[in-house]
Amino acid sequence: MNYTYKPTGVCSRQIDIEVEGDVIKSVRFTGGCAGNTTGISSLVKGRTVDEVIASLDGIHCGPRGTSCPDQLARALKEIKKQ
Repeated sequence: MNYTYKPTGVCSRQIDIEVEGDVIKSVRFTGGCAGNTTGISSLVKGRTVDEVIASLDGIHCGPRGTSCPDQLARALKEIKKQ
């Protein structure tokens, strides 16, 4: 399944996610800090959706109340609902 998520409250403008079964095959961020988003994408590849949600949910970037990792967790929660 390919999924596109529009994050809010962060520098990234879009997150493209490919999930096969319950395993993340790829994640690509558009916008945001290139080094950090590339690192996140690399670290979550091959992990389960639940594992990544547990690891990234609730991470904040300064006073924003969210972050690119947190937005990825929110996107994965939406995927689970489908």
